[in-house]
Amino acid sequence: MITKTANTIFQEVIAKYHVLDSVDQAFENPYKSEDDLFSHLLYRKCWIDTVQWHYEDIIRDPQIDPVAALTLKRQIDASNQDRTDMVEYLDGYFLDLYEAVSVKDNATINSESPAWAFDRLSILALKIYHMTEEATRTDATDAHRAACQTKLDVLLEQRVDLSTAIEQLLGDIESGNKFMKVYKQMKMYNDDELNPVLRGQK
Repeated sequence: MITKTANTIFQEVIAKYHVLDSVDQAFENPYKSEDDLFSHLLYRKCWIDTVQWHYEDIIRDPQIDPVAALTLKRQIDASNQDRTDMVEYLDGYFLDLYEAVSVKDNATINSESPAWAFDRLSILALKIYHMTEEATRTDATDAHRAACQTKLDVLLEQRVDLSTAIEQLLGDIESGNKFMKVYKQMKMYNDDELNPVLRGQK
């Protein structure tokens, strides 16, 4: 199943990141785009998500230097744009994959594209990793570990359900029962022609 591949890659990425556990570490993709484009895109996507997860932890430090916080906010903005770009690349992969499918007359469209569903699966992998840490923390109270284990059980169930839903969606697209469209995000705040603050500084 394609989601089994995705979940395995997401776990691989997160484990690799936590070897050094630094947002400044170098990125290297073990999957070459010319050999396995899908795995290449998934690995890159989850790496972006993982770094951003830790950016979000850092910026919530109440003692953070304001100048450092502003720099980090810019990094988070850039990371968000990279995340969106990777989702669109991944949807492009699926558009190419199902290009020859004959769409049925009564086919319906899904509320989200396949890539945005994989985006949720990537974030879910991060939640599971960090909730597992909390559920097994030796310096935490029994009550804390128990509460986190309850949350972890829900997250694990959610991963099964989301993986099943993605498999069903892709199966429906492949059979022509559903069709997909890709709407570019067209974010306005990063565009110096569309953001009035940026436009006013030109």
